[in-house]
Amino acid sequence: MSLITEILEHNKGFVETKKYKEFLTTKFPDKRMVVLTCMDTRLVELLPKAMNLHNGDAKIIKNAGAIVSHPFGSIMRSIIVAVYELDADEVFVIGHYDCGMTGLNSESVISKAKQRGISDDVVATLGHSGIDLARWLAGFKHVQEGIEKSVNIIRNHPLLPKNLPVHGLIMDPQTGRLDLISNGYETDADETTQLTLPFK
Repeated sequence: MSLITEILEHNKGFVETKKYKEFLTTKFPDKRMVVLTCMDTRLVELLPKAMNLHNGDAKIIKNAGAIVSHPFGSIMRSIIVAVYELDADEVFVIGHYDCGMTGLNSESVISKAKQRGISDDVVATLGHSGIDLARWLAGFKHVQEGIEKSVNIIRNHPLLPKNLPVHGLIMDPQTGRLDLISNGYETDADETTQLTLPFK
C-alpha cells in the first residue's frame, strides 16, 4: 500500500467517525499569537504540548530552522497576515538544539540535487540569474544565531508595529525545555536595524 493510499483510507474513516469534532475552532488564534518554528519531526507534537497550545490557540508557521531568510518572503508575509488579519498580538520564534540547519553545507545539498537529476545547466542558469544558491541554502553556525537574526528581521520590519512583542526561544527537542533568548517585552522601542535584501 502506498503512503498516499494509506493516508486517504485513514482520512475517510476519520471523517466518517466524526473525529474532527474535537478539533473544531475558528481561524483566529485564541491566545492571539503566531509561532515561527522549525519543521523538525521531533517538534510536531512536542512543541505544542510543551507550550500548552491546543488546536485553535496559535498560528504556527514552519520551515527549515525557523529562519526568516528574506524580509519580503513568504514567511514574513504570513506573519504580517497573522498580525493584521488574524488578530495575533505576539510573535514567538522558536528554534531547537541539534537542528539540521546548523552548519548546513550548501555544496552537499546541490550535489544531492544533481544526484537526483538536477542538471549542471540548471544550477549554472540560476547562478547567472543572480540567485546565490550557496547563500540561499546556507544554515547557521549555532541555532541562537539563526533565532536572533529572525527575531531582528521581524522586530524591525517596516510593516509591523514597533510595540509588537517578538520573542526568541530555543527548545530542547528531547525534553521540550524552552530557553529564552530574547524577551519581546524588554526591547528598546527605538532600536532600529537596517534590513538588507540577501539574494541580490
